[in-house]
Order: sequence, then structure tokens, then C-alpha cells
Amino acid sequence: MSDVLEFADVTLVRSGSRLLDSLTWNVAEDERWVVLGPNGAGKTTLLQIAATNMHPTSGKVWVLGEQLGAVDVFELRPRIGLTSAALAERIRGDEWVLDVVRTAAYGVLGRWREAYDDLDDSRALELLYRLGISHLAGRTFGTLSEGERKRTQIARAMMSDPELLLLDEPTAGLDLGGRESLVATLGQIAADPASPATVLVTHHVEEIPASFTHVLLLRSGKAVAAGPLGETLTAENLSACFGLSLQVSYQNGRWNARGA
Repeated sequence: MSDVLEFADVTLVRSGSRLLDSLTWNVAEDERWVVLGPNGAGKTTLLQIAATNMHPTSGKVWVLGEQLGAVDVFELRPRIGLTSAALAERIRGDEWVLDVVRTAAYGVLGRWREAYDDLDDSRALELLYRLGISHLAGRTFGTLSEGERKRTQIARAMMSDPELLLLDEPTAGLDLGGRESLVATLGQIAADPASPATVLVTHHVEEIPASFTHVLLLRSGKAVAAGPLGETLTAENLSACFGLSLQVSYQNGRWNARGA
């Protein structure tokens, strides 16, 4: 199975701080990764590099087989689906939900002069249905709850049928019910063999959806451990990652952590 994402000894320095430090990491096309770590660990930086929005200071990065620095990123980005708080802030409140999703087919935010055909409409509506929000197609983005906005953004990220799906804290800001509902939906998407390779960033092991396969633990820009979830998400590794003694448990397809 070929790799869709490869970091080779990647370091990124900004204002004298090492946001990533000699990181080597690979994601294969049939894998679903969660990236865990405390605030400031470098998780969002890693995702921004994977999305081709940032370039490393040193080291090499391959995204979908293309090396950053030697490829036109504007041709590469339509093959990548991304959700992030920064992207959400750019969506206008008066934008129709259907348009928020289908404009991703052209890689733009907001309607302009582009024309959409029946295939675009059916694809967008299918994704809204899959995310459980097809009834919101005619609503404006600004009228949605936080959970509905998160689902709309995920539908948008999947609109172009990406080969790599990047989810930056998709459950942040949700209440318990909203979080559990969205985690269940993400687990269903991850279980579909036709779904793209996925990388999800979170602070909490409780937010790891079922069907995710691998974990990367980051601390201060460095990899503490990386590999299959069942082998890697141990109390020892998680404690080293967060800098305190933790217990880890797994039940009914979900993970849990608490202080030892």
C-alpha cells in the first residue's frame, strides 16, 4: 500500500521556536490516523504542512506522491479535504449550506460566477445526507449550531472526493451530545473502505472515533510514539506525551484516559 503522506526528518521553525522537530512519519492510503498531544505540541502545524499551506524549514515532505517545493500546490490542494477553525472563520454567515459544500468543487469559498451542474448538486446533497444534515441545505451558515457547522465543513471537505482528509479538532466546542454524535459519524466514515486516508487532530483520547487505525503522539514538536492504536496508545506513551501519570482503557470501540 503506497503512502499518501510522508514526513522525512521535518523541522519547522518560526520566530526562533521549533514547532516541529525532526519528525519522520508516514500515512498509507488505507490508514486512519489520530494525532494526539497537549497544546503547543505541533499538531495543527503538522496538519497545515500536510494541507500544503506551510512548508518545512528543513526535511522533506511528500503529499500524494508529490514533494513539497517541487510541485504546484494549487494543483495538489483540490485532492486534499481540510477542516479547520481558520477555514471556518472565512465562511460567510449568509452563505447557503448547499453552497458552502458545493463551492469546494471549484476550490473556492463563496459563490461567484461559477456554474454548477446536477452532478455537483447531487454530490453535495448526498454528503449532507451522509452527515445527517440534508435538511439544512437551504439554511444559511450563520444560523447553524456549532455541531451543524462542523458537519457542514466535513461535507465540504469531502466534496471533491479527496485522496487525503485532514480534520483539525472537528469536535472542539461541542457539548457532550454533539461530540458523541459527530464521533459516531466520523467512525462510520472511517469504516468505509472507499473513504480516503484520514488524519484527525485532537487533545482527547475520548474523541478518537471507532475504526481509526493508528496514532501519532506529539510533544514539543517531537514524536513520542507512532503506530497502530492498539499497540501504541499505552499508559506509558500517553503519560510521556502529556507529562503526567495517566491510565488508559478501551471498551466497546472507544478509548478513555484518566489520571493514575
